[in-house]
Amino acid sequence: MSSRVRGTITVHPRGFGFLAIEGEAPSSAFVTPPDLNPFLDGDVVSARVIEGDGGRLTAADLSLVSRSRTELFGSVTTRGRKPHLRVDRLVANTDWPLDEASATGLAEGTFLVASIRGTTLVPVRVVQADADLAIERCVARHGLRSFFSPEIEASAAQFAAAPRAGTRRDLRDIPTVTIDALSTRDIDDALAVLPAGPDGALRVLVSIADVDAFVPEGSPVDEEARLRGTSVYLAGRVVPMLPEALSSRAASLVPGEDRLALTVEMRIDPEGRVTSVDLYESLIRSHARLDYDGVAELLSEGYSDRVPDAVLPALRWLRTAAARISAVRAARGGVDLAREEAYVSLDEETGEPTSVEARRDTEAHRLVERLMVAANESVATWLVARGLPGMFRVHDPPEPERVQRLAEVAHNFGIEPGFGPVLTPLGLAAFEAQFRSSKMGPALRTVLGKTLGPARYTVHPSLHFGLGAPLYLHFTSPIRRYADLVVHRLVKRYLAGDRAMIAGDPAIETLAVRLNRLAYVAGKAEAERHRMLIARLFAGRIGEEVRGNIVSIKPFGLVVQMAGTGATGTLATDALPEGPYRVDLVGQALIGEERRYAVGDPVRCVISATNEELGRVDLTLAGEPPVNRGVPSAK
Repeated sequence: MSSRVRGTITVHPRGFGFLAIEGEAPSSAFVTPPDLNPFLDGDVVSARVIEGDGGRLTAADLSLVSRSRTELFGSVTTRGRKPHLRVDRLVANTDWPLDEASATGLAEGTFLVASIRGTTLVPVRVVQADADLAIERCVARHGLRSFFSPEIEASAAQFAAAPRAGTRRDLRDIPTVTIDALSTRDIDDALAVLPAGPDGALRVLVSIADVDAFVPEGSPVDEEARLRGTSVYLAGRVVPMLPEALSSRAASLVPGEDRLALTVEMRIDPEGRVTSVDLYESLIRSHARLDYDGVAELLSEGYSDRVPDAVLPALRWLRTAAARISAVRAARGGVDLAREEAYVSLDEETGEPTSVEARRDTEAHRLVERLMVAANESVATWLVARGLPGMFRVHDPPEPERVQRLAEVAHNFGIEPGFGPVLTPLGLAAFEAQFRSSKMGPALRTVLGKTLGPARYTVHPSLHFGLGAPLYLHFTSPIRRYADLVVHRLVKRYLAGDRAMIAGDPAIETLAVRLNRLAYVAGKAEAERHRMLIARLFAGRIGEEVRGNIVSIKPFGLVVQMAGTGATGTLATDALPEGPYRVDLVGQALIGEERRYAVGDPVRCVISATNEELGRVDLTLAGEPPVNRGVPSAK
């Protein structure tokens, strides 16, 4: 029995692959190495699927439908006296031929990036000898557009020199600050506040870089930004959405310089309710560039020599505003889920990882987060109230079976949530309060994030369950997210008098679907780079005992989040004693005749091996002989 289907290729490092078949019911088919040879990870193909014994599916007679990749990364090798590129084995299962004329003079072992021309590669860029190959591999593995053409760079420089300023409200005399990490160069949000009047209400001004003033819609720079969708933050390197002339210079809200912005002015009453919202184009000037550590010190100690006296009153009132908003947030529920539970510190000179620890957000992080979320909610409400289209950020409530699974996992962690049949944002907040400050908090938060699933962009406004927000969107980061730039343009069109826009614009929905995919790819690349650094760091800790909790069940074994670090390692099924084990993905457990391992269970392990290229730390149970499956870690 066979049928023709369409699907996406996944390449396994052992040389074979799988075809994720399109359709309502998720299914996959095995692809043999010979059939996989002409294809790359992520290729969309049509294939004939054959069902074998036991219902196993095999894909054959594959034909390329589309390929999203335009470049490959690898090292030069020789096969049959002809130059080839040894490609990352998570991207291709075989070496690809290089154009002989273009590859003349390239020495064996040279690392380079090559452009795909059919089934042949043309060298584009030789990677410098001192480059971090892991970053280059990560960029190419996920098909990131990492360089701007000279034409795009030149166009961006022209736009930077002559923005479309128009008529703006002058806010330059209002004390305004930015709060970011010290390493941040693309500063796209600034904060100001007008002190409380007799009625106790504050007016908070969240001013966001007006990227649209520099990037005309439909221009080559705009089209490139749309293709990228988002900036990608790989530790040690940023792959920006916009060229540096805009992202870190002309549009960035650097201190002491006049900057074009789009401002959300929110009136916040003493009980934390946003009672009115005004949106307008503005001209601002940052009076101080502050960092999280300095602001956190001020908020906790009452003084910081990293915060100028001139902006102290503004920060105190901003703290008041954030506290008011926090009270409302607490009353409606929801949780704060960090994007990454482990933070890797890098040596400033060498770029090498020096330590890993569980992420700890400060009061400064929470102040900024509260005000940015409030601004995003306010803009979403403003658009809907006027019947305008938008690119909303929606997070669906979890299905009952997911809620039940979360309750079972929480029990394994030693927590009894008692959700009942329906999980509400308030119930979610009450659950999170039980482990917020505990050592198991990072691991449980990881499991919670997997249970709740990702938010998505859509033109249809609805609840953001994780935040407990009736309406939400992204508005505050247009330098690094195209979705925010879309919202800015909709707002500006309305402010300019356009009343022809209609809610539910299908063109925006089509773009939203594409941006969801680009955000997913960016997230995967960032997470993989993170895992690579952890593997590089842990290469020097082989034999060390660690404690942790199981956070995921995979076909190959268990994923363990190590306590105190937020980092994860893998316990392979064949390294577990008293097997064999069967995988129960529904119950999130590995089940054997004598033992059962479930998500949430605490375990003691030993670091047995690392594989930086795969971003993997291998573990064995403490007291069991190590099983070394890794390869030597290399930069």
